[in-house]
Amino acid sequence: MKSITVPFVDGLMAGGPERALETLQLRGQRFDVNEVNWPGSYPYAPVCAGFIARDDSGLAVSFHVSGLDLRAVNLEDNMHQWEDSTVEFFVQDPSGEVYYNFEMNCIGTILSAVGAGRSNRTVRPAVSSVKRFSTLPKEKIEIEGGIHSWSVVELIPYELIGVDPQVVPEFLMANFYKCGDLTAHPHFLSWNRIGTPGPDFHRPEFFGKLILK
Repeated sequence: MKSITVPFVDGLMAGGPERALETLQLRGQRFDVNEVNWPGSYPYAPVCAGFIARDDSGLAVSFHVSGLDLRAVNLEDNMHQWEDSTVEFFVQDPSGEVYYNFEMNCIGTILSAVGAGRSNRTVRPAVSSVKRFSTLPKEKIEIEGGIHSWSVVELIPYELIGVDPQVVPEFLMANFYKCGDLTAHPHFLSWNRIGTPGPDFHRPEFFGKLILK
């Protein structure tokens, strides 16, 4: 199981997502989304890395991607973001009873839901409280082939992941993903390796550890 330490950066969330994108490069903890879990069926691996940090109010997570294709047809929140050029952050509630998924496509629209597993998940309208920024404009994109680079960042309040800001736990269990189910080169990468026969990101038993410094 992988683990990383999430540094504390005072006022990180207050400056807004675009400034947080720059701050994370300087003071955040880097992670690489480079586990090709199913090479026989899905060998393609775009370059994907990110940074994470926190302050008193929540977590800031950025992703930086370079790879083939570019797809963004889900133009509003809580649609089928996983079908687009998408990065994802899954994190378990400190109680261990449920986990939260934040699936953000390359133009910054997010799907978020909560539940104990893949089935019977509840979509979360409160995702509108997640401030985010993308280096791409918010418009429909469908490009096959070519090398495309983009970055996104999301600011997630502690309340959206079951954390009391006054009593932050010592660690959280989580995973980071890169996918593009309906892109011309489908791919399913993760930070912490997933030991299932086929693609399945909804497996909290394969989450890694985020140590909250």
